[in-house]
Amino acid sequence: MRVLGIETSCDETGIAIYDSKLGILINNIYSQINTHSKYGGVVPELAARSHNENIISLIKDALLKTHSSKNNINGIAYTAGPGLVGSLLVGASIAKSLAYAWNIPIITINHMEGHLLSPMLNNNKLSFPFLALLISGKHTQLIIANDIGNYNLLGESLDDAVGEVFDKIAVALGLKYPGGVSLSMLANHGFSNKYIFPKPLINKPNLMFSFSGLKTSVINTIYSLSNIDYQDKANIARSFEDTIIEILVNKCAKAINVSKLKRLVIAGGVSANNKLRFHLHNMISKKQGILFYPKKELCTDNGVMIAYAGLLHLKNGKYNNLETSIKPDWQIYSINYN
Repeated sequence: MRVLGIETSCDETGIAIYDSKLGILINNIYSQINTHSKYGGVVPELAARSHNENIISLIKDALLKTHSSKNNINGIAYTAGPGLVGSLLVGASIAKSLAYAWNIPIITINHMEGHLLSPMLNNNKLSFPFLALLISGKHTQLIIANDIGNYNLLGESLDDAVGEVFDKIAVALGLKYPGGVSLSMLANHGFSNKYIFPKPLINKPNLMFSFSGLKTSVINTIYSLSNIDYQDKANIARSFEDTIIEILVNKCAKAINVSKLKRLVIAGGVSANNKLRFHLHNMISKKQGILFYPKKELCTDNGVMIAYAGLLHLKNGKYNNLETSIKPDWQIYSINYN
């Protein structure tokens, strides 16, 4: 079985083809970082325009290089949400047009479900049920994954997502957008405990997150230093990153105790953070559990995760009609293929 995956939820145009026997055949990604970095964030209209300009050529390239066509593509999976309306519409329109022309099934995929399932691409030991921490630019969620399409929410951020906070702090430190990776590299040169930042909700028994107060505290600290130098910035970055990691590890430990699950998945852009992986691995190892995460090139938005999720749903006989379109606010725990 072979599935074409289309990802256009935000500012990455991802086109991939996944084969049930051969695995990843191609993973085409067009990044819009250069377009949006000058604005310090994603401009929705520019994002949609870029998807529209590049998606056809990426699909043609993927089909050509993998010798794929309507004769051996068994389904088309596309991101229906959550995401930016204009960007989602581009991917949905192309996917539905091809599915109609080729007379093959179409599968709407929740963007966060794609992230959640991505560790399965490189680890066949991961099976349901498991606990998942989804951490990206727009989401911070703790999920129990019971089966394909069956997910329960344990906790989420009440305000900013962790990836969003990383990027905003990076910009305040003078780093280019998106600055999450650059901030982590800067933190490597900082000294721990030079600054003490708040850890909202860390002592609360619930599994909710809050990062707005932490973000404000860090930004106020940056702006309070009149002659901030490189070492000051590195120390702030280190203290901020250490604080974020402590919060995430703390909440994951509580979630493990609540769910009694010993398999923990971390996925989404922030899951590529090496320090976070290290501390989560240490925490769950003490509980005789296992940590799973995707390859780094599959942590950010990509078409492979959409194609793979589509394949799993298609195998279960779950697909949609051509009337199905986009769901900009689609929550992973409300997936329904009835």
